[in-house]
Amino acid sequence: MKGHLKRFALAAVAAGTLLTGLALAAPTTSGAATPTTATWAETPNATPNYIFPYMSLAFFSVANINQFQELMYRPLYWFGLGATPALNPSLSLATAPKYAADGKSVTINLKTYKWSNGESVTAGDVMFWMNMMHAQKAGFAGYAPGTMPDNLTGITINSPTQITFNLTSSVNNYWFTYNQLSEITPMPAAWDITALNAAAGSGGCSMTTYGTTDTQCTAVYDFLSKQSGYNPANPGSTDTSNAFSTYATSPIWHVVDGPWTLQTFDASGNISFVPNPSYSGPVKPTLTKFTEVPFTSEPAEFNALAGGNINVGFLPASDITTPATNALKGGKNNPRLTNFNIAPLYTWSINYFPYNFNSTGDNGNAGKIFSQLYVRQAIQDLVNQPLYISKVSHGYGVGTYGPVPTTPANSFASTLEKDNPYKYDPSKAKSLLSSHGWKIVPGGTDTCAKAGTASNECGAGIPKGAQLSFNIQFANTSSLVTNTMTAEKSSWSTEGINVKISPASFDTVIGAAVPCAAGSAGCGWELQNWGAGWVYAPDYYPTGEEIFETGAGSNSGSYSDKKDDTLIKATDDTNATLTTWENYLAEQLPVIWQPNYVTSITEIQKNLSGVTPQSVYWALNPENWRWK
Repeated sequence: MKGHLKRFALAAVAAGTLLTGLALAAPTTSGAATPTTATWAETPNATPNYIFPYMSLAFFSVANINQFQELMYRPLYWFGLGATPALNPSLSLATAPKYAADGKSVTINLKTYKWSNGESVTAGDVMFWMNMMHAQKAGFAGYAPGTMPDNLTGITINSPTQITFNLTSSVNNYWFTYNQLSEITPMPAAWDITALNAAAGSGGCSMTTYGTTDTQCTAVYDFLSKQSGYNPANPGSTDTSNAFSTYATSPIWHVVDGPWTLQTFDASGNISFVPNPSYSGPVKPTLTKFTEVPFTSEPAEFNALAGGNINVGFLPASDITTPATNALKGGKNNPRLTNFNIAPLYTWSINYFPYNFNSTGDNGNAGKIFSQLYVRQAIQDLVNQPLYISKVSHGYGVGTYGPVPTTPANSFASTLEKDNPYKYDPSKAKSLLSSHGWKIVPGGTDTCAKAGTASNECGAGIPKGAQLSFNIQFANTSSLVTNTMTAEKSSWSTEGINVKISPASFDTVIGAAVPCAAGSAGCGWELQNWGAGWVYAPDYYPTGEEIFETGAGSNSGSYSDKKDDTLIKATDDTNATLTTWENYLAEQLPVIWQPNYVTSITEIQKNLSGVTPQSVYWALNPENWRWK
């Protein structure tokens, strides 16, 4: 989910069968007993695959965080208040942070929460996370140069329930709360180990002076990562299958402070939770079990939903019978779903997919070609977002024209961004390419006819004969993604931009779409489309440092622009508005902006309450669910 952005896959929209393995809760019928369990449909081919909250970009997704980990392990601060992206004080583990008058320190006071092993959630558990961040900032997808831990001079534990962060300089308090403190997930002393069954705290990473135990914390990080199925020393040779079989039985992962504890988990995505009897939060589960069910296709999910085997699911785009007259409110429900209420969900997100600016693809030319703004402008000029929203998603969608969400309604999105600076214009795209030395071959492949750096030449490092021929791997989670990719491929082809598209699972696509150094192994990918962009979470103020700042952990395509970096820093360190930065980046096109289709046309069984309002971060809160 980045401020901290998390990658996510759409749940609206491809053939296969339901992956079975869990008992499903049947819907209530007249005279039947009230159910005690509930089931929720996972997005096809986008199942949770990582349990440790401190994770790299390859695992940083809504499926892993909001729909899996946070049911068990609560972040320090909870965001999502009703249907808004605001801080939720009642569900946070701490009271509102208190900033010093000079803005150079902030004090946090913890509420009374317990871990399931009976221990209190303490300032030491917050220090555990921060010591790990000091030792392994490159291992956390939310890290961006200059942000935590770089902007800290020290951290002091004042008492078991109070901790103070000291900063290198004054900051924008709103930004620090929403994009820095928001990243922290307190971790129990039971996790501070380097071997199974070791004594809690024996790893030496938690109750210590901040920043003095990097060696110990690295050892703990390596151990916990391997227990999750990831080997930091050899990222390309993960063996998640062995780890998956231990998720529901390991004494490590059963120490939780959230409302749920894991009962079952398998590699296919069959997951069940049962209530944590020690949960200290204000809303206790009434369900005796909550189940997440995987699917390999939308038709399989829809049939399970219509057949009464799913209590909360989604309506695929292919099963929409009445187009939305209002994108946010939707249209009439499918006639097969008379026992369900329809509830469209739009997350606090933008939709795009990245260029790899360091790519060695296209005979070594891809990264150099992507670095030319006029090429990116031509590509974006051929993306007809309003048409795709109308025809592909039946009106369920809004445009993405820059780095700040326009939906839900907010005060951050600028007029320029809302208006779309790159409206569909094939003639403009053709002119841009031909005027910069490309021979246009409609339906074929354009080639560079004039190598060089002059204004009428192809650009630095692009040789004569280089081709506009690229590969895009996309997540086959949704017919929305597949149909959009097909339409865009056709549109680009009209002006000789030859794009080859290939489907893969969501986990495969996000696993490949990671930053890489030019010329390094694994840097051949050109464009990767995981299908739905990024949710601004757990960095909720959309300042963009994690995905667009030079060297940021979630800057998938290694985009680098000094002015962009300067403007981002101004939004982080001062009270500068987002407008100047967002307008600049909207026009610079660091990525390919895409239609922000409805995240989920959620279907909710009529006698199940508490599912709405849905979290704009797509967080699951089944502790709120109540059978009538």
